[in-house]
Amino acid sequence: MPRVILTGGPGVGKTTLLRELARRGYAIVEESARVIIRERVAAGLSPRPDPRSFAAEILHRDRSKYEQTLEDGRWTFFDRSALEAVGMVQEAAPMPAPQVAAVLATFNFHPAVFILPPWPELYAKDNERDHSLDHCIAV
Repeated sequence: MPRVILTGGPGVGKTTLLRELARRGYAIVEESARVIIRERVAAGLSPRPDPRSFAAEILHRDRSKYEQTLEDGRWTFFDRSALEAVGMVQEAAPMPAPQVAAVLATFNFHPAVFILPPWPELYAKDNERDHSLDHCIAV
């Protein structure tokens, strides 16, 4: 069954939308970045490692989550995705185009992607989201 991406900057309502989809019986996959940040803070570390390491860890976890959905058979909605993690890796440490294409080819997501726009009235910082609204808008 299709794997569908929900994306957008931080604090635009992706998690809230995913919770509603789960309530309606759909499979969901939560983003990896928040978990990594939570784990690091609990260990007394800075919220994020250097951009390259952070992106690589997100991609590693997102790939595992993607692979776990292969046999599910249900529509699955992702809070962001491994595709965005590949973009983060590429931004932190550019790879040759053929290598990027090879990595991207290992993922098969539904062609429709839901992009949630910035929503200033909804945006709020929390323990893992420490970016400004301007950052959210830029993303």
